[in-house]
Amino acid sequence: MPYIYDRTKAIHGHGTETRVASIVIIDDDASIRVFLRRALEEDGHQVREAADGDLGLALYRTAPSDLVITDLLMPERDGMEVIRALTKEYVGVRIIAMTSAAGAGNLLDVATLLGARQVIRKPFTPEEIRRVVRGTLDQSSEPG
Repeated sequence: MPYIYDRTKAIHGHGTETRVASIVIIDDDASIRVFLRRALEEDGHQVREAADGDLGLALYRTAPSDLVITDLLMPERDGMEVIRALTKEYVGVRIIAMTSAAGAGNLLDVATLLGARQVIRKPFTPEEIRRVVRGTLDQSSEPG
C-alpha cells in the first residue's frame, strides 16, 4: 500500500523535505516509544504505538500504516515474528527493525532476511531515525 504524498502536508525542516506518513511503533520500552513519537511527530508523521508484538500486529491489521518500526526483542511476540507475519500478510510492507541487544549485528541481519527494509542499532539520535524513516518511505512499496 503506497503512502500518499500530499504536497500540502510536506514538512520543510531539518534541511530536507519530509513526506507525511502513518507509522506504527512497536517496542516494550515506553521511553523508546515516547522518544520515537516525539522525533517522528516533529516531522509531521502520524504515530501509533504498541507495547508488544501482538498488540502491534493487531494495531496494524486494524488500520495498515505506511511504515512499521519494531524492536526485535520483546515479550509476547518478538520483532522477528512481527516481521514474518507482516511480510506474509502484506506484500510490500515497509519495516524498520531496531535492537540494542548483544549480538545485534546477527539479529539485524536476520531481520533483513525476513523482510525488514532497514535496520538500526539503539541508541540512535532523532536525526538518525528521521533519516532512516525518510529513506525507507522513499523505497517502493513493491517487494524486493
